[in-house]
Amino acid sequence: MKGERKIVILDGYTENPGDLSWDGIAQYGELTVYDRTPREDEEEILRRIGDAEIVFTNKTPLTASIIDQAPEMAYIGVLATGYNVVDVDAAAKKRIPVTNIPAYGTAAVAQFTMSLLLEICNQVGHHSQAVHEGRWENSQDFCFWDTPLMELSGKTLGIIGYGRIGQETGRLAQAFGMNILAWARHPRKELESDTVRYAADLDELFAGSDVISLHCPLFPETEGLINKENIAKMKDGVILLNTARGPVVNEADLAEALNSGKVYAAGMDVVSTEPIRGDNPLLQARNCFITPHIAWASKESRQRLMDTAVANLAAYLSGKPENVVN
Repeated sequence: MKGERKIVILDGYTENPGDLSWDGIAQYGELTVYDRTPREDEEEILRRIGDAEIVFTNKTPLTASIIDQAPEMAYIGVLATGYNVVDVDAAAKKRIPVTNIPAYGTAAVAQFTMSLLLEICNQVGHHSQAVHEGRWENSQDFCFWDTPLMELSGKTLGIIGYGRIGQETGRLAQAFGMNILAWARHPRKELESDTVRYAADLDELFAGSDVISLHCPLFPETEGLINKENIAKMKDGVILLNTARGPVVNEADLAEALNSGKVYAAGMDVVSTEPIRGDNPLLQARNCFITPHIAWASKESRQRLMDTAVANLAAYLSGKPENVVN
């Protein structure tokens, strides 16, 4: 049976650049792993899928056209939580289950969110580089700093999207003495405490937060949520963090707010087009810290993703698929 079932991974490199093992998936069939597949080349995507029954993708799109032209494909595993790269309705029409990987990166993303915030507050990297360049050695004083040094204790963190990652980010922030002002489409009042409460609406969160962290999915109602109109409702000198999805932020509006000082700083792990384009206005904006979509990518997090991908495949093969999104 193993020799008959073909499995293809279309873009495995970001999940496993070599420090993990595909053996868990390979035990279920003849496995072919491509590091990357051209996203715009439908013909090449179809060639690589071939007659595979099981197809894994991360960011390689599986459109209705591709799904219709891959008659042997019976299962699609998305190596991520978001599954917008797959036409799930087209897959459902062909009775192809599409599975995703929920919750694998909760700890990693929350930790990275706080890393962005701490870097903004203390700019450890900048000051370490300054020391290595000899500036401390040549200083007339026993210390120096180039940027404001900020304490988090007593400040309010507004969290937009209070699901697993938002809650974990809130837990870490509370350890620094912060208060949490949360917003979610479906508030869970049992999560409120002396240091956590839900905002009545987003306007209250915008007005009351010293730091705003985005952890919401990308829906039509959240696309462009951080825009000129809503930034105007925020405190002067607010800090913005985005480890959710790039299009939640209107980047031109944020760049303008950074350059004017309305927004003190931004920490962005995601942008609207990835990889980032050279004309992205945030690249030239004042006090904007940008990382290349790596909040999810700790080895521990990627191992959890791998383990769930294997479990999803095993469940499908047993006739009881799990984490099906269609």
